[in-house]
Parts: sequence; C-alpha cells; structure tokens
Amino acid sequence: MKRWLPHPVVSLLLCGLWLLLNQTLYPGHILLGIGVGIAAPILTRYLNPLGYPRMGAPMVALRLLGSASIEVVRSCINVSRVILFNDYTNLKAQFIRVPLTMRDEYGLAALSCLINITPGTVWTELDPERHELILHVFDLHDAAWWIETITTRYEQPLIEIFEKKGSHGDPA
Repeated sequence: MKRWLPHPVVSLLLCGLWLLLNQTLYPGHILLGIGVGIAAPILTRYLNPLGYPRMGAPMVALRLLGSASIEVVRSCINVSRVILFNDYTNLKAQFIRVPLTMRDEYGLAALSCLINITPGTVWTELDPERHELILHVFDLHDAAWWIETITTRYEQPLIEIFEKKGSHGDPA
C-alpha cells in the first residue's frame, strides 16, 4: 500500500485541489483528481532526498502564519504608499545581516518564503561561514527592528516547529 500511496494526505489534498481548481464534481474529474493525487507523489518522491519534515507544534505554526500575515499587510501598505505617492525622498534601501541559529533546511526554506512574500524584503543570500542571512530591505528605517523581528517572530517559532521534533522522514 505504501508503494502506491506513499503519502495519503498529500494525495487527498492534490485530489481536492484538482476538483477545486476545476470547480466540478463530475465523475471524470474525480477520477482525474484521484489519478493526479496518486501519480504526483509517486513521480516526485526522488525530488526530495532529505525526506519529508517531521513538523511539530501546530499551534505555533498557526500563530506564525497569523503574525506573518499581519506583517505582509503592514509592509504592503508601506511599500504601496512609497510607490503610489512617489515618496522617495526618505527611502533607504539597504542590505542588512541577520545572524541565524536555525540549521534545519526545511525551517530555512520556510523562513525564506516568509521573508520573500513580505513586500519590500528579499532574502538575497545565506552566508555559510557566519550563518548569517543577507537581507535587502526596500525602505529600511531600523535595522535592529528587522533583526529582532526575523529572529524572534519568525526564526524562533520555525525552530520550535522543525527542530524540536527531531529528524526528517525517509526519502521513500
């Protein structure tokens, strides 16, 4: 069973997504959704050599998602204000270095996604020697605030979600 349905939750979500995107419950689309849900995890299983992450702390993940959503809206308003009103007089686009303690690849990928979906910020590089994130901020007023925000609001919850549980699953 594990060979044909290696990740049943992923298969179910893919089938549901297929039906949602097609906005139909016709039997043919249900069969296609089931086919996509079964075939996609089987065909992509070797694309993830580290295995699937063992995520813990679902409430922490929900709080992180809420906090990140608020930050995205706040940054969207600030960046929109600068662009729409041509308020470039006090614009300070700069790179900053953010020291990281997280080592988990999945946690770092999630942190990268959180940073890059926030308007006005771009993860540019992870310095492997010093383990520092090099971040570009569109309108930097307080570098210490950004460092504190990333390390406490984003990195610490991600450590709790990805690193506290332990290891990754088998790359079946």
